[in-house]
Amino acid sequence: MTQPTQHQKVLIVDFGSQVTQLIARRLRELNVYCEIHPYTKATTALEAMQPQAVIFSGGPNSTTDADSPRVDHKVFEYGAPIFGICYGEQLICAELGGKVESGHHREFGRADISIVKDSPLFEGIAGAGEQEPVWMSHGDRVTAIPEGFEVIATSEGAPYAAIANTEKKIYAVQF
Repeated sequence: MTQPTQHQKVLIVDFGSQVTQLIARRLRELNVYCEIHPYTKATTALEAMQPQAVIFSGGPNSTTDADSPRVDHKVFEYGAPIFGICYGEQLICAELGGKVESGHHREFGRADISIVKDSPLFEGIAGAGEQEPVWMSHGDRVTAIPEGFEVIATSEGAPYAAIANTEKKIYAVQF
């Protein structure tokens, strides 16, 4: 008798994005088990699920506000790969020593990103020197990335369109 394989589990930490359910649906279409939990329950969900990866959704808030949604640093210390989307990227930067500023200019709509470094994040999609269309929707912008991170893609309006810390397996996109 063969042993059943353990399913991949992904924790989606919801910061109020309009597309959180779409993220979950896409993962489920790939036969990946995932659960959506609000940021206020991220640590409890992490301990209960013991996921193989964590996704930080986007959201309408600004990390520059003192009362903006955050997660306990236990989530960063857990050791599973983390993928931040939009607000998720800004949160990663704000919490790990980068810098986010608000109000410079809103970027909304189609944009082209330029891949500046090959990355597992873009494997099978595009390589260094290539461009890909994306959808941007943000008012804040990352102005400095944390130590240990590198830029893997840029756009005309977002010099930190995609960043990575491959050692810690933390990836983030502004789109």
